[in-house]
Amino acid sequence: MLTQAIKLIRVPQWIKNLFVFVPLIFSLNLFRSEYFLSTLLGFIIFCFTSSIVYILNDIIDAEADRAHPRKKDRPIASGKISPLQGILIALVLVIIVIILCYGLSSSFIMLIVLYFLINILYSLKLKHMVLLDIFSIAAGFLIRVLAGAVIIHVAVSSWLILTTMFISLFLAVMKRHSELVLVTEDSDLSTRKVLAFYSVNFADQIATVAAAGVIICYALYTLAERTISVFQTENLIYTTPFVVFGIFRYMFLVYMNKRGENTTQILISDIPMIITVVLYVLTTLLIIYYHI
Repeated sequence: MLTQAIKLIRVPQWIKNLFVFVPLIFSLNLFRSEYFLSTLLGFIIFCFTSSIVYILNDIIDAEADRAHPRKKDRPIASGKISPLQGILIALVLVIIVIILCYGLSSSFIMLIVLYFLINILYSLKLKHMVLLDIFSIAAGFLIRVLAGAVIIHVAVSSWLILTTMFISLFLAVMKRHSELVLVTEDSDLSTRKVLAFYSVNFADQIATVAAAGVIICYALYTLAERTISVFQTENLIYTTPFVVFGIFRYMFLVYMNKRGENTTQILISDIPMIITVVLYVLTTLLIIYYHI
């Protein structure tokens, strides 16, 4: 039961909530304990909130998941955890989130509520609506970044917000691409209804625009006068190749290796991607904190 409960709350998916740390790093407060602990608290709250959403989504999609080649093994779809047990686990997490949010700013709490509502709307309706489905996913990432800024009371660069929007759109549409390929290979497969409104070519065009948006917005962020003024260095531009390589590597894995259905699995299992992320983080920290 415990193993299935852990699988139900999708702990590996918590990696997405690391976006909460973006404002902390780029506000030069990473090594200030009070800021770090506040952001860590925000990260934990988002982890539990996202798990609540995953549980409710699995209950709503249980029947459809049973017809999916991978999702059929999810705890609720497979019958290893009943919907009632899932609701009880979700209620426990709700209580934990409420307790953790006590004393935090109303702005942060509003963002948590907004994140929850958007995701519930996504599970019920938005994921069946063309384009709104991927924009709903992007909204979730944007809210994480904004919440990370709110919880430590700092401003976040507009360029970083745009970069976050484009990278989340990119990841969402690449996931749709993978699902479309899966449907093409198995025409009898019952999957997302919204895929009927997409084509592989359409998804690829959106992915190209989103990928270009990520690279351009991030590059402009590194060159912005405000960025150079805050960090007292122009060297952040040298982190751009890591971003470009990461985007291209991800596209390679999706298009050539057909691994785009699970974003988290790619990020934690592909060695070149892991190395790229680690090098990017280390290089960024050295440049903005130590002016190397």
